[in-house]
Amino acid sequence: MKFAVIQFPGSNCDLDMLTAVQDVLGQDAEYVSSDASSLEGYDAVLVPGGFSYGDYLRCGAIANYSNIMPEVKRFAEEGKFVFGACNGFQILCEAGLLPGALIRNDSLKFVCKPQALKVANNKTAFTHQYEEDQVITVPIAHGEGNYVCDDETYDALVKNGQIAFTYEGTNPNGSRANIAGITNEAGNVLGMMPHPERAVEAIIGGTDGLPLFKSMLTAFEAQVKGA
Repeated sequence: MKFAVIQFPGSNCDLDMLTAVQDVLGQDAEYVSSDASSLEGYDAVLVPGGFSYGDYLRCGAIANYSNIMPEVKRFAEEGKFVFGACNGFQILCEAGLLPGALIRNDSLKFVCKPQALKVANNKTAFTHQYEEDQVITVPIAHGEGNYVCDDETYDALVKNGQIAFTYEGTNPNGSRANIAGITNEAGNVLGMMPHPERAVEAIIGGTDGLPLFKSMLTAFEAQVKGA
């Protein structure tokens, strides 16, 4: 499986993503510039966290107009896997690949700490290596992680099983219904505010993020086998 790690001006978690896939998962991964216009040869796209274009408009809004984004959208429409964490989640929402939006934390403060999450749906391409309702610990580091959506969108998320992760115990940013991560309706795009790529090795604090990447790999292998 070959992963593309998109690099936007201001990305700062691209190395974390690359390391998680290349060194820990043992799969091919390469950086792809946001100025590129092709994702030919890749099987999955990772959109890392950071401060794309300095977050000078809305978080992720300027990144949506990068050269690579029409290709990311095409990639997703073809049913290939796209995963965005933190600023990557914001970019996917701004691009319309995921519903809703991310706004300023209700505390108006940047939060950075280990965070308990519940696996709200363990039947997705990104979560099937977790147990149902499993509680995991994954780092968070964000100032605009407050997920908002209208009632119609929220009802659809619940009905379609698109809520993948929720905050457990405390809600660090005010997100509606404690939402920490969602998929698109087709289930091949995931965005989440926490950083699973920072929780793939015991030496850096834990491995609770690793099953997410393993889930992507096994889901891809199943796709290939069924093709």
